Amino acid sequence: MLSPLALLSNASEIVGDWTQTRYGYMALGVFCFAYLLVVAEDLVRLRKSKPVILASGFIWILVSLAHGPDVEMNERVAHHVSDFTELFLFLMVAMTYVHALTERRIFMKLNAILVGSGASLRTLFWATGCLAFILSPIADNMTTALVLGSVVVTVGRGRPRFIAIGCINVVVSANAGGAFSPFGDITTLMVWQAQKVETMQFLAIFIPALISWLIPAIAMHFSIPKRKPEPVKEEIILGQGWLTVILLFMATILTATLFHSVLGLPPFLGMMMGLGYYFMYGYWCRFRSTVFKKGKPMDALENVAHVEWDTLLFFFGVIMCVGGLAELGYLHLASTSMYEGLGTFWANVSVGALSAIVDNVPVMFAVLGMDPDMDTFNWLLVTLTAGIGGSMLSVGSAAGVALMGVAREHYTFMAHLKWTPVIALGYAAGIWVMMAMH
Repeated sequence: MLSPLALLSNASEIVGDWTQTRYGYMALGVFCFAYLLVVAEDLVRLRKSKPVILASGFIWILVSLAHGPDVEMNERVAHHVSDFTELFLFLMVAMTYVHALTERRIFMKLNAILVGSGASLRTLFWATGCLAFILSPIADNMTTALVLGSVVVTVGRGRPRFIAIGCINVVVSANAGGAFSPFGDITTLMVWQAQKVETMQFLAIFIPALISWLIPAIAMHFSIPKRKPEPVKEEIILGQGWLTVILLFMATILTATLFHSVLGLPPFLGMMMGLGYYFMYGYWCRFRSTVFKKGKPMDALENVAHVEWDTLLFFFGVIMCVGGLAELGYLHLASTSMYEGLGTFWANVSVGALSAIVDNVPVMFAVLGMDPDMDTFNWLLVTLTAGIGGSMLSVGSAAGVALMGVAREHYTFMAHLKWTPVIALGYAAGIWVMMAMH
């Protein structure tokens, strides 16, 4: 099960095979132990980023010892760091804007509107799920999960069970919605960027993705009480420039999309340009406050400081861990055992299962690195499985990992695990519908 975790380099780049040596066994042992600590985060009270960052250092020590002094390691490390950098910068900008919107009480206002509508908790459960499915193809699934997860947390104050189930629903819905859009998930972006699937062909995933969310959502529906949430007693006053920040966020997403689709530039570069929009807005607020004595000064870097660094550092640790395992020869083992041993269909199904154990981003790196000979349908199938398969565990997708930070006390690995069987049923149904449509 763990052999396909070697995910980030090409088999041709491996100068040897240490999968059956003490270095390989020790590296796998270190990674498994670190991931057990991630799984037991709510029990051991240890932030998920800490064990994987420590493990990445130990694994690369073993990689260096295995390769010996004759192999230049700097270039190999830099290769894996570059894979992480694009993901890091993209998510950092998204989190900065989410914090800026939170600071201006946008989500509290949305909460007040939803609660003020007189809707029950069940209605709010479906409202947040539907919004996640609709918004994630436009924004990305992680940003959507952060936004609607914040709404679930505020709506469900004093009801930890509702918060846990509501967050699970948002994660499953956001991942399903992101699967049928090249901009909805990092994995779909990678497949699109590699020119394996054309833009409009992603729409073939829409119905299977919808089914994969509806089945677990219907099952969770009956665990939500019919009661109405407590009304918001205080008047929610939006912060300075709330509309401007929303427009800047939309402009940032549009810029990232145009950078990729029109200019052929990586999306993270457009996101960083969008961060520049926000920085210039912060400068204007400070200038207006100082010179014209209007409004309040604003330091945009404070929002950067409050992003979910535990989540970002967790991704660094995981990608560097599996990168080290790749250097020990596991990608070659994975390619032969999966696509040659299992066959294309079952290999693509197993990709979704692996996405639940290890985040779907490095898993898709593995598939693209192997570059199996597949037609468009099978590339769509693996895109679907990697996208929705990550929903089976909370650590299987960026959306789940991010929400574990937002609702740390209520949405945990074990809370999500209780609903894994029905999510897996939705996963299987989505694949069945995809095959039936084909």
